[in-house]
Amino acid sequence: MKQDAVDEILGQWQRERPDLDASSMGLLGRMARLAKHLDRSIHATVSEFGLNPGEFDVLATLRRSGFPYQLSPTDLFNALMVSSGTMTHRIDQLERAKWVKRVPDPNDRRGILIALTDDGLALIEQAIEAHVANGHELLGALKESERETLMRLLRKLLLSFEQN
Repeated sequence: MKQDAVDEILGQWQRERPDLDASSMGLLGRMARLAKHLDRSIHATVSEFGLNPGEFDVLATLRRSGFPYQLSPTDLFNALMVSSGTMTHRIDQLERAKWVKRVPDPNDRRGILIALTDDGLALIEQAIEAHVANGHELLGALKESERETLMRLLRKLLLSFEQN
């Protein structure tokens, strides 16, 4: 198999510190490098729709919540693992663009919900199709069975961090 940049780094550590088991650096280094490539590609895809990745995440979260495509700001920032300040900023930007609107919460007269507008719904429908197609292209080097194995292993690792 062809060598990558991480192989070179591991080789250097093996030469300089043969007493260290640097194999974890190989996995972590590859994940970090892949994350950068994936982030760039995702940013390029969503920017075609006038969105940044954070705005895309908000619209996609509202869309996948199901009709009537609205959530509380708290539900949004919990789903996206961002601070309330970051969420407020994203909502403000999306509201200025008329892709979301603040509506009264019928179950809490003091509360508000963030709802997709018709324009926001139309936008995210197009953007999510492009995002999914991009994802398939990004994973094109892997066979379906390899994707399933990678999914299972990444889920296991992620659960080790996120289980309560």
